[in-house]
Amino acid sequence: MGKKLTKRSEDYSKWYNELVVKADLAENSGVRGCMVIKPYGFAIWEKMQAGLDKMFKETGHENAYFPLFIPKSYLSKEASHVEGFAKECAVVTHYRLKNAEDGSGIIVDPEAKLEEELIVRPTSETIIWDTYRKWVQSYRDLPLLINQWANVVRWEMRTRLFLRTAEFLWQEGHTAHATEKEAIAEAEQMMNVYADFAQNHMAVPVIKGVKTESERFAGAVETYCIEALMQDGKALQAGTSHFLGQNFAKAFDVKFANKEGQKEYVWATSWGVSTRLMGALVMTHSDDNGLVLPPKLAPIQVVIVPIYKGLEQLETISEKVMPFVKELREKGISVKYDDRDTQKPGFKFNEYELKGVPIRLAIGKRDMENGTFEVARRDTLEKTTVPMDDVISKIEFLLEDIQKNIYQKALDYRKEHITEVETYDEFKKVLEEKGGFISAHWDGTPETEELIKQETKATIRCIPLDSRDEEGKCIVTGKSSSKRVLFAKAY
Repeated sequence: MGKKLTKRSEDYSKWYNELVVKADLAENSGVRGCMVIKPYGFAIWEKMQAGLDKMFKETGHENAYFPLFIPKSYLSKEASHVEGFAKECAVVTHYRLKNAEDGSGIIVDPEAKLEEELIVRPTSETIIWDTYRKWVQSYRDLPLLINQWANVVRWEMRTRLFLRTAEFLWQEGHTAHATEKEAIAEAEQMMNVYADFAQNHMAVPVIKGVKTESERFAGAVETYCIEALMQDGKALQAGTSHFLGQNFAKAFDVKFANKEGQKEYVWATSWGVSTRLMGALVMTHSDDNGLVLPPKLAPIQVVIVPIYKGLEQLETISEKVMPFVKELREKGISVKYDDRDTQKPGFKFNEYELKGVPIRLAIGKRDMENGTFEVARRDTLEKTTVPMDDVISKIEFLLEDIQKNIYQKALDYRKEHITEVETYDEFKKVLEEKGGFISAHWDGTPETEELIKQETKATIRCIPLDSRDEEGKCIVTGKSSSKRVLFAKAY
């Protein structure tokens, strides 16, 4: 499997980059800033998709698909929205290539210029709200609850696999409602869906909150978010849900006739998570030996490695093992029996440890004689000898226990890394020496927020929803503050 990973304590960034590549999750592509998601990485993403998609449908949402290209004029209709994305947009100007007359190769045909440039979608609010104008006529058409699984392009200059790439995969929900109250309830509901998924599927504890005005989504009235904390003490925004008010409805003239027959603008939300969740998964749980995957998202939950000499011994072990494989699969547990004769057991052990497979079973001649399996769990690296009669129930127990254990470990880390401070000097000291979330009073002004960001690189991650009222003074200006907010350096 090549040389060992760089230790997290030595260079966390290098450790992350090496792990994503060595564990076969993704790699850089021939297109600058874009990644290739490899089969093992995509299998994890498919499990994320399946879990989220089920939750969306359980809350009444349907999937649809909208164009990749957006006419430039659409983006101009909502001023704050276009301002938020203008610097990241990829623009299509021509629709044809041709061979150069001097034989030097293929060139853009200057005669094939588009009448109106097309933007490769950075997000789909504008094209979707242009469509909703045709779909919404009456209160009977509402609420309109649509989700899209798609790719988007935001022209990033500094890219990093999963965390920040020019093209990435995501889902984006876009809903229309008859009342402001319904739309706000929808935005809050989807934030809670994301939090539920992060905690119960990804085993990643998150803090629910709202963004400050300067950190809001472009065009939103309110942005709800879930914030996670990585092992290096940096925060990662794991999902956002936006209450858009009537901004897009007015920009695209989306009205409905209410029960009294009067025309009103609809109220809107949008919400999304992306392949950035893959980065969160890696950085929350993994260790110096490789990935640590929560069983609910692991492509392979159990791997069985036979230890044998000669084909005859392998056949005997295989006959004994296959009924266990069948029973596990019938229980919905994904299992791999690795009887490759091209690699030694030690290599396989290292490979599955690196790939974060939650449970590894090994069985050799002596195990056959004793009627046992060696069972190793990935999260703690503990090994136990388990009688064959008990191994199925042991695996079922371990899958649940590993899921709970890695969540608790991440939660304990976060609890240890939320620090309350009262002064700016204390703030800077904690940020430099300890990291994590810093709970501090802020005077509510964008000027103070920007000053802290410029001087320390820390941003307000959120105003926590469970933040209690607490009178205090801003750590920078000394002005009064009614509640604490959470600061951190972030990805």
